Amino acid sequence: MGVTCVSQMPVAEGKSVQQTVELLTRKLEMLGAEKQGTFCVDCETYHTAASTLGSQGQTGKLMYVMHNSEYPLSCFALFENGPCLIADTNFDVLMVKLKGFFQSAKASKIETRGTRYQYCDFLVKVGTVTMGPSARGISVEVEYGPCVVASDCWNLLLEFLQSFLGSHTPGAPTVFGNRHDTVYGPADTMVQYMELFNKIRKQQQVPVAGIR
Repeated sequence: MGVTCVSQMPVAEGKSVQQTVELLTRKLEMLGAEKQGTFCVDCETYHTAASTLGSQGQTGKLMYVMHNSEYPLSCFALFENGPCLIADTNFDVLMVKLKGFFQSAKASKIETRGTRYQYCDFLVKVGTVTMGPSARGISVEVEYGPCVVASDCWNLLLEFLQSFLGSHTPGAPTVFGNRHDTVYGPADTMVQYMELFNKIRKQQQVPVAGIR
């Protein structure tokens, strides 16, 4: 895989999520991009079981268990502000056995599904982010295949992103700062999706007593 940028596309004014996705994919097709199947990335949140916390007011940790259709034999476990573990798909079974330590948060599953497009050396994925039955946002993933070092190709990625995202073109992902001159890997993409999903979750939360 190459260097990848994952971002959120805001819903166009007066349009629905689906209509905005269609506008975006139409732009890609006008550029000459060709459909290359579909994709899915999902994420389920687990929190530390209450029984494992001490009595000194400790706060539980969150762990995100994720899957990516690009890596069908792998499962990604990301800790909040921590490392990313790449395991095989049996990790899901292990999480059931670890329910005394980690418990699945209710209604926490979030996923993005959509179409893959190939344009020259770029692989573009435009997805609809859903929580339960509701569409919550739009994800855009762009991968530049020939390069594996972010600092060597960010300007090229940025130029391509601007060609169809315009004023909604994102800045460099935070993960690039950590791996500026090192080899980019699948875990870096999953960290970006985790950050995107958490951002969308927070956007859906209703403020309580004026406090977000």
